[in-house]
Amino acid sequence: MAEQEVRPTTGLSRRHGPVIAELGFASRFVSGKIKAEAAVATAPPRPHGDLSTTGIESIARLATATWDGAEVTRQQRGQATRQVLTYLTEFDGDTWQQRWDSSPLGRAEIQVNSLGSRRTTGLAYGPGLRSLFCLRVIQPTLLALRTNSFTDYASFFIAAQADPLLDKFAELAAAHDMSWQHRREAVFDVCCALTVQGVALTDLTPAALIHHGHETRKVKATMRPGKRDANRFVGPSAWNVLHRMGHFPDGTPSTMRAALHRGQLSVEEMIDRYPIRNRSVRQLLIDYFVRRSADTDYASLSHLVLELAHHFWEKIERINPGQVDLRVTPEVYATWRHMISTRDDGKPRAGVDGIVIIVRSFYYDLHTWAADEPERWAPWVAPCPIPPSELRGLGKRRRRINERSADRTRQRQPLLPILVAHVEHRCDQTRLLLERAQRAHDGETFKVEGRTYRRIITESDRHTINLRGEELPIRVIDDATGRIIHIETDEEAAFWEWASIETLRHSGVRIEEMCELSHLSIRQYQRANGEVIALLVIAPSKTDRERVIPMSAELFHVIASIIRRHTRNGRNIPLLSRFDPHDKLWSAELPFLFQRRNGATRTVIATGTVLNMLKRRCDELAEEHPGFRTTRFTPHDFRRIFATELVNSGLPIHIGAALLGHLNIQTTRGYVAVFNEDVVRHYVAFLADRRELRPVEEYRDTTREEWGEFEEHFDKRKVELGSCGRPYGTPCQHEHACIRCPMLYVNPKMLTRLDDLEADLIDRRTRAQAEGWAGEIEGIDMTLTFLRAKRDDARGRLRRPHVDLGFPLVPSSRDTKANSLGSTP
Repeated sequence: MAEQEVRPTTGLSRRHGPVIAELGFASRFVSGKIKAEAAVATAPPRPHGDLSTTGIESIARLATATWDGAEVTRQQRGQATRQVLTYLTEFDGDTWQQRWDSSPLGRAEIQVNSLGSRRTTGLAYGPGLRSLFCLRVIQPTLLALRTNSFTDYASFFIAAQADPLLDKFAELAAAHDMSWQHRREAVFDVCCALTVQGVALTDLTPAALIHHGHETRKVKATMRPGKRDANRFVGPSAWNVLHRMGHFPDGTPSTMRAALHRGQLSVEEMIDRYPIRNRSVRQLLIDYFVRRSADTDYASLSHLVLELAHHFWEKIERINPGQVDLRVTPEVYATWRHMISTRDDGKPRAGVDGIVIIVRSFYYDLHTWAADEPERWAPWVAPCPIPPSELRGLGKRRRRINERSADRTRQRQPLLPILVAHVEHRCDQTRLLLERAQRAHDGETFKVEGRTYRRIITESDRHTINLRGEELPIRVIDDATGRIIHIETDEEAAFWEWASIETLRHSGVRIEEMCELSHLSIRQYQRANGEVIALLVIAPSKTDRERVIPMSAELFHVIASIIRRHTRNGRNIPLLSRFDPHDKLWSAELPFLFQRRNGATRTVIATGTVLNMLKRRCDELAEEHPGFRTTRFTPHDFRRIFATELVNSGLPIHIGAALLGHLNIQTTRGYVAVFNEDVVRHYVAFLADRRELRPVEEYRDTTREEWGEFEEHFDKRKVELGSCGRPYGTPCQHEHACIRCPMLYVNPKMLTRLDDLEADLIDRRTRAQAEGWAGEIEGIDMTLTFLRAKRDDARGRLRRPHVDLGFPLVPSSRDTKANSLGSTP
């Protein structure tokens, strides 16, 4: 263990946050709402009295008598306790604690099994050391406790304390709605914290549990450097149980994650993240940001502080430590301008123009404000160091950015069908595999898509069901590879990958907007003929404007599948609070659609989780499709492709802007990857000219006749094989050749009709071949190609499980109103 102590304690990657000096490892959770502090005992917990100087034989007899069990087991425990205490007498100290601290065992340099084990001495020393911890003879460090592994430590510790409050906690943990692993983890974490901090449960505060989590991460990173679980934060399960039993003070966050997030910082706290030497300039920046905070949101303000305090003034002071005012010389400016062109990691910086514009605005804001409040701002007025030539060519550079975005969309649009097909196949396969595995018995084999699987129940699973009566996890083994698959976990991941990608590509919403969708986002509009159109209400996000999106059949199927998944077995969608990573605030409790159980707690799916989902799928596809080896999808790529397909399909660009939530139509044009620039440019010019010539009288409310004509258009889109997707006001451009028309949406119920049409076309082709009608053959072959493609697409939709929404119930309260869509009679 001595070698491990000098190794780096940070475990994994920088995504966990910066390396914190006082912790010694990377972490985002260092300055939350509750400051991490070890618990302080109001009275030393001594369930069996003060044993710090008690003799060896007395403590050994106590270890023998405290716990029940077979006589031989009790005697062995007492003997092991005697041997460990005898070992400690070799070290200096007046108490057992002092001798323990002086020993290599107490310094976690060796394990207790190195003193003796059944293999070497016929007696295991581990139960003896466990008894000393549980009887409170010794208070170990966390590293010393975790270095040694003990069998069922929590049960022995609880039995030795004789604490009714601790017994109540164990009972509530056993009945809590989480898996048995997390229930066991909750009890162990609390017992471990009480042992190490030397307190009783009544003294365990939220700050102490958070402190235990930080210390456990440090110890794990020391013991297991580079392992995946090194940076895992322990304690969420214990926090849930303690909060539910009312152990924590009023106002304590309901989850540990909420307590670990620090929330919004004040302007002073944001400034103090950067080392600014000049206190006068620091105060100027604080005053400037306070004034700007009145007309900007928290995320924008935080970005403004980063650019001005860190990228500008901190670097100016680094270049010229004696800088006392805002008068920056051309030499210092040139050095700073060169410095910001490169990031801290040595890579070229892409957002230099943004920094320059913010600095320039800062100087001109001071000029403007000084005219109104000269006593406050005039002393800081100085010439702007940014010459006009810096902004020359800005429009050109922005056009280059739009061109790169358009090129990115062009590269990914042909790959989208491959990604969608892969995700759909994976979702269907895991769902079918789970259904087959649920019906199979232990050892029974079955086939799914030509592969042979076998249901297995491991020895660990049998032990779990025998001791705890838990529901067995469903595992199968792939006979071809021998790999054991936890199919429930795989099916859960595959479903949310499919649901996320389908929602993003059919709605064009931002990733934050998708994560914020709730059951309350679903609305309906009933037309005069009784037809119901489903609507999706997008909550205010980037533009702070609510908008409504009519749901296509595909999007409605995805949303309905999510609702049915949450409401199966008669449950309601749980109400959760979502943390906004931009504004650093927790939302009100809502029935969010994109939520799932994460460990012991249900949480809303985070944007980073969706990014990781896409990365995994692209990495898997890269093994077979070369296009994915250099191309990755992000959630925003689906939004750009959605906008491109809208406009290129003939939808007016201002309507696309409304669907996407853009305040400026130019923003939408930047999203559209133009495949035929001349056509789009002339069409937009035509629209602009037509609007100028249109009389003012046309800008009036819609009449009943006009609205009826609008609804009649959708009625006429209904054809024999399904429905036509042509936009309003456009006639059929393919002379009702529906099979060849890309606008035709085939109803899966008409698959038999497609088979009849195919048989008829084949007969016609045979006749044309016999008669030598070459032109007819070419036309029939083209029609057959379109027919078979549409049939494959309809069959793919038919393979998706049927989602039965049931009949909505009349809401009797606010809560039932939020969940009425997914209720069943």
